[in-house]
Amino acid sequence: MALGEVSEGCRRRLVGHYGAAALEWVEEAPGLLQVAAARWGLSLMNYHDAGHASVVSTAVDQQGRRLMVKAWTDPARYRHEVAALRHWAGGPAVEVIETADDLCAAALEMVGGEPGGRGRPAGELTLVAEALQHLHALGRQRSPAGFPLLADYLQGEVAPRVWKRLRDQDLGQWRPVAQAGLHALREAAGAHPDGTGQQTLLHGDLYRENVLFSDCQQPVFLDPLPMLGSEAFDWAFWVVYYEVECGFEDRLALAQTVSGLPVQGIRRWCTVLFLDGLLYYLETHDPRTSLLGNMATAFVRNNEGRSSWST
Repeated sequence: MALGEVSEGCRRRLVGHYGAAALEWVEEAPGLLQVAAARWGLSLMNYHDAGHASVVSTAVDQQGRRLMVKAWTDPARYRHEVAALRHWAGGPAVEVIETADDLCAAALEMVGGEPGGRGRPAGELTLVAEALQHLHALGRQRSPAGFPLLADYLQGEVAPRVWKRLRDQDLGQWRPVAQAGLHALREAAGAHPDGTGQQTLLHGDLYRENVLFSDCQQPVFLDPLPMLGSEAFDWAFWVVYYEVECGFEDRLALAQTVSGLPVQGIRRWCTVLFLDGLLYYLETHDPRTSLLGNMATAFVRNNEGRSSWST
C-alpha cells in the first residue's frame, strides 16, 4: 500500500532535531521506504509514528512475518545504529533482518509481534537492569571499533551546550544543580576510563520507549545512540531518564547492585545528566521541568560532603 506523507508530528520532530535541512529528506522518506520494501519483498502497512531521527513503517514479509522498516535521515546514525545492533546479535537487542546502505534503511524484527512490543511485566526494572548488564558484557567481549567515543561526545556536544544554556537560562532555585553538575562534568572529562567501569559499546539512549518486551516478557533494546565509553554513563542515563516521572531511587539502587560499578561513578554521571537535562527542559519549556529540577536538587544535596566522585 502507498504510505502517503509522513505525519505532521514526525515532520516536526525531525525538523526540530536536524533543522530545516531535514525538510527535503522528509518529503523523500515515503519513497525510500517503498523502494526498500520492494527490494526485500515486503508489503508496507502503516507508519509507526515515533522517534526523532527516522521514519518508520510497519510491514509484512511474504511468509506473513511482521517487521518494522526504518529509514534514517543521518547516514552516520544509520551506520552506527545498524552496526551496534549487529554487534549485539544474539543478545537482548532488536534483530536486523535487511539493510540498504544506499537508502539508509533497514528492516528490523517487530518485537513481540506488534508495534511497541508486549505489555510490560511485573519486575520490569530488574529485568531491564539484568539485560543491560548482558548488553555491556557483549560489548566488552567483541572488541567493537568504528563507533563514536563517549569522551568526544562529552567534550564536543555536552559541555558546549551546557555552557551555552547556562548563559541563556536562570536556574533560580536549582542553582545547586549547576554547581554540582559543572564539577561532575569536569571530573567526567578527566576521569581515567577504569574509574567508572570498563569501556564497552554503550546504548546511549535508554529511554523507556527504547526498551520493549518480547513474547516471553524479556527486554529488547532498540534505537541506540551507540558510543564507546564507560558503562557508568549508560547506567546513569537509565537511572535519570528511563521514566522521569517515577522510579528514580529504585533504578539507582538496581544500577549500583546489578552493575557492580563504583557507586560514585554512576552518581557522577547522574549529576552531569541532571544538569544537561534540566537546562534542555528549561529551554523547551518542558512541563516536567519542576519535577526534574527538584529531583536533581535533592540528589546533589544528598551528595554534599562527599570528598570524591570516584570512591
